[in-house]
Amino acid sequence: MTTIPLRRTTTRRITDLARADILTAIGGCVLIVIVLVAVLAPLIAPYPADGTSATHATQALLPPSGSHWFGTDGVGRDVLSRVLYGARTSLTIAISVLLIAAVVGVSLGAIAGYAGGVTRDVIMRFTDVFLAFPALLLSVALAAVLRPGTTGAIIAITATWWPWYARLTAVTAASIRGRGFVDAARCLGVPPWRIVLRHVLPNSLTPVIVQLSLDAGGVILTAAALSFLGLGPQEPTSEWGLMVQQGQSLFTTQWWVVTFPGLAILVTAFAFNVLGEGLRSALDPRRVTR
Repeated sequence: MTTIPLRRTTTRRITDLARADILTAIGGCVLIVIVLVAVLAPLIAPYPADGTSATHATQALLPPSGSHWFGTDGVGRDVLSRVLYGARTSLTIAISVLLIAAVVGVSLGAIAGYAGGVTRDVIMRFTDVFLAFPALLLSVALAAVLRPGTTGAIIAITATWWPWYARLTAVTAASIRGRGFVDAARCLGVPPWRIVLRHVLPNSLTPVIVQLSLDAGGVILTAAALSFLGLGPQEPTSEWGLMVQQGQSLFTTQWWVVTFPGLAILVTAFAFNVLGEGLRSALDPRRVTR
C-alpha cells in the first residue's frame, strides 16, 4: 500500500525535473542569443547607436517600419540598434558585478568558514553592516555619491552583492572544515592558505555557481533601475534602463520607444532566472536519477 504513493511521488518528481530541464535549455538558448547579439552588435546593428552621427532630427519618433523595425527615439536614433548595443552595456555591468562580488565574497567567506573563531566573527559582522541596509536603497545611495556612469553603477551594485556570497561560502566552508580530507591535509602539515585554496574553495563553489546564475537577472534589473533614476550609464551610451527612462513620457503616444528596451530587460532577466532554477535543480543532491 505504501509503494503506490512512493511511485506517484517519484513520477511527479521526474516530471518536474524534465520540465525544469526543458526550461533550462530554453533559458540557455535565449542567453546564448543575447550574448551573441551583444558581441556582434557592431556588425548586425542596422544604424549607429551612439554619438551625433546616430541622430537625425527629421526622423524623430518614427513608428516601427521596414526601415526602422523598432522605430526611432526622440532624436531620430534607431531603437533596434540601441537595444542591440544596450545588451553590451547591461551584460558588461552584470558580468563585472558578479565577478567582483564573487571574488571578494567567496574569498572572505572561505577564510571566515575555515578559520572560525574571532576571524569569522569579525568578517561576518563586517558583512552584516552591508546586509543591514536594503540592497536597492544602498545601491542608489552609493551611486548618488559616486559619479554617474557605468563604473559608478558597477561599484554601487557590487557593494550590495558581495556580502551574500561571503555568507553563503562561509556556511559551506564551515561544513567542509570538519571533513576527513581536510583533517588529513592538516595532519600532514599543509599550510592553512593552501588548504583553503586546494580543498575548501573548490568544494564551496557549487552553490556559488547556482547563486551567480540566479543573481544575474537581479543585477540587470538593479542596473536598469539606477539608469532609470539617472544614476547609471549616461548619454550617449545605450543602456536599456536609460532608454526606458527617456521614453517613459512617450508611452501613451510613441509606445515603441519604451516598450522594446523594457522587453529586452524582461526577457534577459527571465532567461537568467530560468537557467538558475534549472542549475539548482540539476545540482541538487536529492535529484532523482533517471
